[in-house]
Amino acid sequence: MAIDSLAKQMKADGIDVVGFGAGEPDFNTPDEIKAAGIRAIEENNTRYTPASGLPGIKKAVCERVKADFHVEYEPSQVMVAAGAKHCVYVALRALVNPGDEVIVPAPYWVSYIELVRMMGGVPVVVTAEESAGFKITAQQLRDAITPKTKAMILNNPSNPTGMVYNGEELKALVDVCVENDLYIIADEIYSCLLYDGLKFTSVASLGEEVKKRTILINGVSKAYAMTGWRIGYALAEPEIIKVMSNYLSHCAGSCCTISQKAAEAALSGSQEKIETMRQAFEERRNYLVERMNQVEGVSCIKPEGAFYVMMNMEKLVGRTVHGQVIHTCDDFSQAFLKYGLVATVPGTAFGAPNFVRWSYATSMENIKKGMDRLEAFLKEFQ
Repeated sequence: MAIDSLAKQMKADGIDVVGFGAGEPDFNTPDEIKAAGIRAIEENNTRYTPASGLPGIKKAVCERVKADFHVEYEPSQVMVAAGAKHCVYVALRALVNPGDEVIVPAPYWVSYIELVRMMGGVPVVVTAEESAGFKITAQQLRDAITPKTKAMILNNPSNPTGMVYNGEELKALVDVCVENDLYIIADEIYSCLLYDGLKFTSVASLGEEVKKRTILINGVSKAYAMTGWRIGYALAEPEIIKVMSNYLSHCAGSCCTISQKAAEAALSGSQEKIETMRQAFEERRNYLVERMNQVEGVSCIKPEGAFYVMMNMEKLVGRTVHGQVIHTCDDFSQAFLKYGLVATVPGTAFGAPNFVRWSYATSMENIKKGMDRLEAFLKEFQ
């Protein structure tokens, strides 16, 4: 946030900063989805809805999950909230008591650790090394389990690494969860963004024993370029959804009615625009990764999904640029913004020291400009 704040101030001052921090598609919400929102206003769909969401969007969620993941849910197993983050929060509220441990693979999305702490829970970080493709193993998971372990949060595809667990790797992890009677909070918000012909496997599709322990999280933000509409959804066993819905009823009430109507249209309408965006992201990823690995001093592995690249900058630690010694990735990102005019996100926010996250949810023009500036900036190191 500090880097982002400084970047915005520099832009406001007329400085040509290129930003790679955004975790949202740079595409516009498709016209037919916007039209559904406008129609909802014109038809006066502007009042309260049930706290857990309108029947129409719940039905659309069930049909989408069945079509995409081959998993059956009933509308009574769906809860709609203000984004996937809100769904993760409410799921943790339903599951976690003070002192309960929640396993969080690292690198992790920045909010997971704080969300667990907000419940009085204890986050237990299991680190996935770059050499292992940023993916933890079943044995690592097993070794982290204690009598206090309640759940695991699994983000697949991953923000910030973009790496994807395949069906076999997922099965090994969830088998450990079933053996130890753990819940799985499966954040699959990037499930539509896989590359190189890879096919996505949903945790909930791996058998009934897994499904009944899974709180499946998804939403419309990434798939349909609807970040500002704030619609996410959770699917789980009816008794879990009931507790989550009760909590939602008291703390927030229902989501925006107009956004629900637009999201229903997104989920039930043509999915062709997703593929258009996915192809654009794949092209950008290929260019960014190739250029980055040609620059001396940094490197990255090729992500398989989402729209992020984790740049390894450990070779720069201890070196100097513009009189500043680079001790951490935070130092690098600050110096890169100040002297290279490029905004990135330091990996410390994700439990990944010596890495910097780049988002390629930006134009190819900006990516090329950012790579040119990276090359020039690294030549200034001593």
